[in-house]
Amino acid sequence: MRKLRVTSVDADASFVICIDDETGEKFRIPADDRLRAAARGDVTRLGQIQIEMESALRPREIQSRIRSGATVEEVASAAGTTVDRVQRFAHPVLLERARAAELIRAAHPMREDGPALATLDEVVTAALRARGINPDVADWDAWKADDGNWVGQLTWTVGHTENHAHWRFSPGSQGGTAEPLDNGADDLVHPESGARHPLQPVADPVEAVTVDAATVVAAQRTTEPAPVRRRPRKPAPEPPTPVPAPEVEAEAEPEPPKRSRAKQRKPEVPGWEEVLLGVRSTPNQ
Repeated sequence: MRKLRVTSVDADASFVICIDDETGEKFRIPADDRLRAAARGDVTRLGQIQIEMESALRPREIQSRIRSGATVEEVASAAGTTVDRVQRFAHPVLLERARAAELIRAAHPMREDGPALATLDEVVTAALRARGINPDVADWDAWKADDGNWVGQLTWTVGHTENHAHWRFSPGSQGGTAEPLDNGADDLVHPESGARHPLQPVADPVEAVTVDAATVVAAQRTTEPAPVRRRPRKPAPEPPTPVPAPEVEAEAEPEPPKRSRAKQRKPEVPGWEEVLLGVRSTPNQ
C-alpha cells in the first residue's frame, strides 16, 4: 500500500490532491461524505454510507424492517447486501425487541374476568409443563405492529410441528397486560378450563400414518352394518274353507186366521113370506 500526502484541493473543493513523496506522482480523491467520515474517525457513519451505496435499503429502512419482525437474513436478502453489514444496524433494534419480549413475559394475561394475578411467563410455563412440554425449549420474541403496539410471540416445537402463540402488549401499572391474539395463546392462558384447543404432542409422520390407517380400518369394521339374519318366511296359511251356513227352512208365513162361517155369512133376514106363512125359504129357489 502506497503512502500519500495531502497537498491541496481543487478549485471547487470537490477533490483532495495527494502526492506520493517517493515517486512524485499526484492523486486526487473525491471529497465526499466517506472521506469526511474517515477524516473524523466516525466508523459508524462510514459503514452507514457504505450500506447506502451498496444496499437497496437505507439504514433507517433496515432498522424499521427489523423492528417489525423481519430477520437479519431476510433484510440482507431484500437489500442485496451481506448479513454482516446489516447486522451493524440491526443489533440495537434486536436488543430493543429482546427487552420488549421481557416486558411481555412479565405482563399479566387478560381473561374473561380481567387480568390474571400471575404473570404471562408463569401461566405459560405451567401450561406447557401440564402438556409434557419442556418450557426451556420455548423461544420468546417480540416486534412492533403497524398500530404501534408490541406483539409477543412464543414458539415451541412438538415432534415435527412448530407452534406459535401471540399476545398484544399494553403497558400499564404493575407490568401491564397481554391480550391473546390467537387460539394457541388463548389456550395457554386458560389451563384450568381444560384445553380449549388441545396442544397434543405430534407423533412421527410414519407412525401417525400407520396409526391413522389402522384406526380408519377399525372404524370401518365397527361402522359396517352386520348382516341381517332373516328368518325363513312361513308359507302363508291357506284361507279357511267357508263353512256353509246351515239351511234354515223358511218358515211358512202364517195364514190369516179363517173366519168362521158364521162370521163370514151374514145373518139371513127372513122374508115376509116366512114371517106371514111360517115357511123358511130354500136358497136358490
